[in-house]
Amino acid sequence: MNQIHPKKLLHSKWTKVEVVNKLKHFSVIKVEYDEQQNVIECIIRAEMNAAEFAIEWRDLKDPLQWKIGWQ
Repeated sequence: MNQIHPKKLLHSKWTKVEVVNKLKHFSVIKVEYDEQQNVIECIIRAEMNAAEFAIEWRDLKDPLQWKIGWQ
């Protein structure tokens, strides 16, 4: 399991294990929190074409889907 704390998400870099449409490297560009400091929105951007996607931040913990950093 990838270890990531919600407060460290912003500007973190990730590599998608299964490449889709040649998009492999991503950066977290936006994280929103509620009053209890729980993540309510996480937006990632593909480095290849700057496409943005909303994701469930806990999916980044799954090593079958994501690797920490650009690899």
